[in-house]
Parts: sequence; C-alpha cells; structure tokens
Amino acid sequence: MGFGDYNLLPGILIMLFGAALVVLGSRMRAAPAHGVAQPKRMALLRGQRRRPRRGRRRGVTPSQIAGGVLVLVALAWAGFEFLPPDGARQAVLSRFSAGPLPDWLDGFDGGVIAALAEQLSKLQGGAIDILPTWLMVGGLGLLLIAVPQRRKRRGALSRVSANVSPDTRSLGFRPAPGAELASALRSCRGALGGVAVFSGVSNILMLNGAIFMLQIYDRVLPSRSVPTLIGLSILAAILFLGQAVIDLVRGRIMSRIGAELDEAVSGRVFTAMARLPLLVGQQGEGLQPQRDLDSIRTFLASPGPSALFELPWLPFYLAIIWSFHPILGITAVCGAIVLVTLTAATEMLTRKPASLAVSTGIRRNSLAEASRRNAEVLAAMGMGRRLHDQWRETSREHLAQQQRVSDVVGGLGSISRALRLMLQSAMLGMGAWLVIQGEATAGVIIAGSILSGRALAPVDLAIAHWRNFVSARQSWRRLSQLLSRLPQDAEPMALPMPRSNLTVDRIAIGAPGAQRIIVQGIEFSLSAGSGLGIIGASGSGKSTFVRALVGAWRPMAGRIKLDGAALDQWPQEHLGRYVGYLPQDVELFAGTVAGNIARFEPGADAEAVVAAARAAGVHDLIVSLTNGYETQIGEGGAALSAGQRQRIALARALYRDPFLVVLDEPNSNLDVEGENALGEAIRGIKARGGIVVIVTHRPNILAAVDLVMVMKEGQMHMLGPRDLVFSKLPSLQPANSDGLKLVATSAKLQN
Repeated sequence: MGFGDYNLLPGILIMLFGAALVVLGSRMRAAPAHGVAQPKRMALLRGQRRRPRRGRRRGVTPSQIAGGVLVLVALAWAGFEFLPPDGARQAVLSRFSAGPLPDWLDGFDGGVIAALAEQLSKLQGGAIDILPTWLMVGGLGLLLIAVPQRRKRRGALSRVSANVSPDTRSLGFRPAPGAELASALRSCRGALGGVAVFSGVSNILMLNGAIFMLQIYDRVLPSRSVPTLIGLSILAAILFLGQAVIDLVRGRIMSRIGAELDEAVSGRVFTAMARLPLLVGQQGEGLQPQRDLDSIRTFLASPGPSALFELPWLPFYLAIIWSFHPILGITAVCGAIVLVTLTAATEMLTRKPASLAVSTGIRRNSLAEASRRNAEVLAAMGMGRRLHDQWRETSREHLAQQQRVSDVVGGLGSISRALRLMLQSAMLGMGAWLVIQGEATAGVIIAGSILSGRALAPVDLAIAHWRNFVSARQSWRRLSQLLSRLPQDAEPMALPMPRSNLTVDRIAIGAPGAQRIIVQGIEFSLSAGSGLGIIGASGSGKSTFVRALVGAWRPMAGRIKLDGAALDQWPQEHLGRYVGYLPQDVELFAGTVAGNIARFEPGADAEAVVAAARAAGVHDLIVSLTNGYETQIGEGGAALSAGQRQRIALARALYRDPFLVVLDEPNSNLDVEGENALGEAIRGIKARGGIVVIVTHRPNILAAVDLVMVMKEGQMHMLGPRDLVFSKLPSLQPANSDGLKLVATSAKLQN
C-alpha cells in the first residue's frame, strides 16, 4: 500500500491511532460524573466521589491485560512496516526462521516459531491485507482496556448513589484541610493521564518534519522521483493535521481541568474569604484568595503546563540524534545541559522578587479599595492627594519587583533562545563535517538540526512561562495555607428551635486576630419575651459584645447559650434562622428589596417577606418605590437613603420571626416615624415570645425594653430594670434597691 516507491501505511496507521486517542479523550471528557443529571458540572472530578473508601485502588482486570497485549502486538506490527522493504525486514524474518533460539525460549515448541515465520513471510509478500487486520487487533485491544473499566465504574456508582444521599457523599469524602487543591487535582489524574498520552503522541508526530526532510534529501533527490515526493508531501500534511487536532484537544482538556479545579474548591475559597475577617480581622487584601484561584486556573489553561509534559521526551529526541551519530548526540546533550542550567538559574533568581511583588501588590490593591470605599471622605476632607502619594509609593515598589522578575525571565529567555539557535547551527556544522568525512548523509544534517531544536523547545517554553509558573506556585501555597488555617466546620446535629432563654456566662471577647481582651466579665440571663437595652459611652465595648452575642465573634472565654446549648453547638445555617441582627454599619447587597429582606433564601415565601416588612413598618415605603419589592437597590443599597437602608435591614433582621433579635444603633438614621415603627417592632418581638437586645445612645427608644445594662470600660457596670437604672445614672453609685446589680470596673479597655 503505497505511492510511488514509498509506503504510506505507517503514516495512515499513526493517523488512525491519533484519531482513536482523540475519540477516547472526547469520551473521557464527555462522560457524566454522577449518576444524576448535572448539566453544569464537568466530568473530570469523578474519581474521588466514586471511590467507596479512601485509599482503595482498583486492580487491573484480565481483559485489560489482554487488551494491553493486543495493543502492543498491533504497535509492533505497525513498527515492522517502518522497516525498509529490503534488508531490514529480511533480517527480522531470518531471526524467526533460522538461528538458535534465545535461552529464555529453550524448550518452546519450534513449530510455533516456524508458523510465525511463515505468516511473517506472507506479510512481506503482501499476501495478508495489513490495514484491516491491524485496525481490528488494535481496536479490539482498546475496547478490552476501556469498556470493562467503564462498566465497573458505572455499576459502583449506581450502587453508591442508590444507598447514599448526595450530602452524605460530599461529607464522607471531604479532604483534609489544606489538601483540597491537591485532592481536586488528583481527582483529575485520569484527564492528566490523557494529556500525557496526547503529549506523547504529539511528540512522536513531531518527528514528521525531521523524517520528511531526511526522506527528501536521502530518497527523493537521489532518485528524482516525483511520485515519491507527492506521496511524502501528502503523508506529511496528514500527520501535521493530526498533530494539530491532538494539540487542540490537549489544550481543551487542560482548560477544563483548570475549570474543574476551580469548581471543586471555589466554594471553600469563598467560605474562607467570608470567614477570614471574623478570625484574623481586616488584614491584607480580602479578595486575594479568589485571585490566587484565578491564577492557578489561568496557568493550567496556558501553554506552560505543556512544557512540563514535554520535558520528559527530551531524552527520547537526544537518543534519536545520538543514533544518527555520537558526535551529534554529544553536541545536543551539551546544549541540553546548558539550557537546563538556565532553567534552574531562573528559579533561584526569581523566587524572592516574585514573592515581594505579590506582597506589595496586595498592599497596593488594599489601599486602592479603601480609597474607593471612602471616596466621599477623601473628596470632602481633601485627603485624596495624600492617599494618592501613598498609593504611588507602594505601586513603585510593586513595579520594581515585577520589573526585576521580568528582567530575569526575559534575559534568561533570550539567552536560551539564542543558545537554541546556536545549537541548531552547530548541529548543521557538525553534520556538514560528518558528510564531508563520509560518516553521514545529507539528510542527517537537516534532520539533526530540526530534532535538536524540537528537543530543547520545552526548555525554552518553560523559561518563557516561568513567571506564570512561579505565580501559580505561590498562589497554590497561599491557598493551601489559608484552607488549612480555616478548616471546613463539621456540621453538628441540628437542635430544635430555641424558645426559652438566652444565657451569657462570664464571657471575654477580643477582636479577631488580636489577643487583647476588649470585653470581659459579662454575665446575665434573659427569658423569652424579654427586652434588654445596652447603653454606655463610646468605646465601652457595646458593639463588640453584641457581635459575640450573635455568633459573629467567638468569645475567648465563657459561653453564650440558647436554651442551654452554646452557640458553637448549632449549625451556622440553622443558627442564622433563629437570629436577627441589625449591625451599626448597615450593609445591604446588590439585588432586589425582597431578596435582601429574605436574606437571599432560595424560593423565599412572599408572605413571610411582606410580614417582615410590615413588622418593621417599612411595607408602605417599599411599595412606594418604582418597582416595589422588586426594586434593584444597587451595590450596598446605593439607590436608597441611609434611613431607608436601615429600615429594610430591620425587616431583614425580623424575617421569619427569629427568637433572638440584636439591634445595634437601630435608630441612628431614623426620623420620628421610623422610631415609632422601631418601637412597635420591639414590642412585637416581645409579644411573640422572642428576645430583643438593643444598643443605643438615645434612651427614648428604650421605653419598649424591660432591662437596661450600662457598660463601662469593657465591663458590665450596672444591670437592672429600666426605670431603676435610669434613676441611678447621674451618680453611678451603688444602690441597695432590689433588682439592681452593680459591678466594679477595672482598667480601661478600648473598643
């Protein structure tokens, strides 16, 4: 099967083999990852969820072994076709038909060897149609390898899905804190293995150009055969197209691996970003974890990982060059050593400046975000120029480190490219000298030069993308440290809705990330239907205390209990249903009025939303808006006034009648009508058996509460009935009245 005097079969076989790999890769990417329909999920992360037990490894089935043997036979058969039709094939046949058997075949039936030699002689003579036979053997081997394994996986998945709920599966196979990224990447090992196979086929097809030039110089030009030239050109074009398809599929698989990695850990990253300020305070840039995840995903979709898959093929190309002539091999090995040394130098010289560039970039972005949030303050108080100068200084430092990294990578990259071109020229020169000495043919000159360039191309590519690699590595390390620091909370057993009391047991509270105690020694108990007002000077610790009361800040000592159960015994999502919180700095989210009131609960009950709005006395205000409850309020509620935002936030706190409602300065932006509505809301909470705690500087709103606590210097100074406490406020002296509790204060603690 050929064109002219050149056999086209090897190229066609390689093309078909590449096509089979493309089909298998597409099937691998398109296979469903779960037993239920999940159209928005990809199928690369199925290994981890399908294993019934962690650490269990699948064994190789006998059918897979048989399939592997058939594939090897088919490949050997195809390799036999590569041999020249004259001496080489005859030498192979003679090994089977004559001569002593190897030692490991002693005692083997000689008739089998004779039969095999007879069949090979028929093959040489063209008596057997090689193409359908090769395709049948190779296709059967691939089916034996792939099909039983896929059936086994589907069966195991159906059994697991039938007995275990999705939530239980997700909880049962949760990776260790900090290992989520590594676990997600390991679950993509099937796809990564496919990429490695595609890279191997692509590197084999890269020989196409060198072999084409070798055949042109050593076969076409001496024979002056136009049919051979046309056949070689057609074959080379087919192989180049096959290589393009394989590279395209490989790139798409890598981009989907990056997307699947993002899908697997983005939820944990978002949760960690939301929890981080509650544990360490407002340190660093809050959005840096998301940027780190984007950096990893972008790197996986870039050409950088291709260099990692192609570097192992460097010895393969060097071995081929060495087979041309040892002198050419030595020249190529020396060039490879120099370029690998440059890669190691790039790593050492860019590690420190790349780390400094990231830290200064975080400071620069944090300053820019703070300036954006406080734009009105900067404009009103003339602070814009000073903040601008600080930002410019930080930006200069960041750019200096970035420039240093860029200079190192760019300089060494230019050197590596120049050395690679020099190596190709050296290969041409050495090849020419060998031709003059009669030790090589003219085709070896061009083929050796092409192969040396191809062998060292991954090193050049790795240096060119080294900055992205370093950035992705740093992002990986920061994300792993963050997720390790903030492990995913285990879901405790759901407790019944609290109905009886709130107990504060001598708690001590400090700001997240700090060891200094701000509030300490507070102790009281409230029963259902009670109202407590908290007053005190600025900096006395009122807002700090109520943050711990709703579970936002964790006490450093003591416990806060609902119906005898500490807050950390409640699942966070369940606790949020029973707590309403109106912070001092009201924050609404971009969306509709109804969505904010309903706390963005999926499928929220419209009646419950309206009931919360009526309880807060804001229903009439909402329906007067352009689109009523469907009005878009913009980022932070920018479309509303401060008073409107506060009243809608009050309705959000009252949504679904929570047992504990904590209001921090709820009337700071309210007019008389709003204060009247607030008073009615407080009385309504008490009437339905809830507990309300109010922090305020304006005592008129405290007419609706029963008890008043006075805080001073971070401690509870006085606690008792409202009227009795008010009567003692001017002197702040101990009183012998029943029901009044006076606590001595200690050194001043700032809020």
